[in-house]
Amino acid sequence: MKNDTLKGQHRINEQIRAKEVRIVGDGVEAKVYSIAQALRMAEEQDEDLVEISPNAQPPVCRIIDYSKFLYQLKKRQKEQKAKQVKVNVKEIRFGPQTDDHDYNFKLKHAKGFLEDGDKVKAYVFFKGRSILFKEQGEVLLLRFANDLEEYAKVEQMPVLEGKRMTIQLAPKRKEGSKKPQPQSETTFAPPVRKEKEAEEMK
Repeated sequence: MKNDTLKGQHRINEQIRAKEVRIVGDGVEAKVYSIAQALRMAEEQDEDLVEISPNAQPPVCRIIDYSKFLYQLKKRQKEQKAKQVKVNVKEIRFGPQTDDHDYNFKLKHAKGFLEDGDKVKAYVFFKGRSILFKEQGEVLLLRFANDLEEYAKVEQMPVLEGKRMTIQLAPKRKEGSKKPQPQSETTFAPPVRKEKEAEEMK
């Protein structure tokens, strides 16, 4: 039974040790009662006395069917969990001299990830003496962010960490359905843009 994991977390009825309790809930005057009075009230309503705030002075209780109480608690937890959106981070790796074919292939994948609501962490890996091309790697990552401008916002500009230069992108919020939208035809920037940006970086 799904509610089993919640059982034992609350004292009910005779398990409640306090001499007095504060009762809250519908159809009950919210005030302090002796434990004997509270138990009698619960019995008259054919319900349980459930301790919901044991650390309060005096402890706070509700008169409710314990199974119903567990169901409501489980439902509330499920709703809270649904609101906590899990975000995955997808990594895309480039070389400092990635050709246009490979670049376009990875750009298409990045669009798919972003449309699914995932973040994208793209990085250029510099192997050996290729670290000399770090400016070229930065231009590549900036071009990548620019080509994804419709789908993402930049969370972190290019930063060099050891042999990696990394940029992080987060998906833009779309109004309406959260379901992935059909991918549109991709228009890629001509290689000239890359050269132009390299000139601007100098």
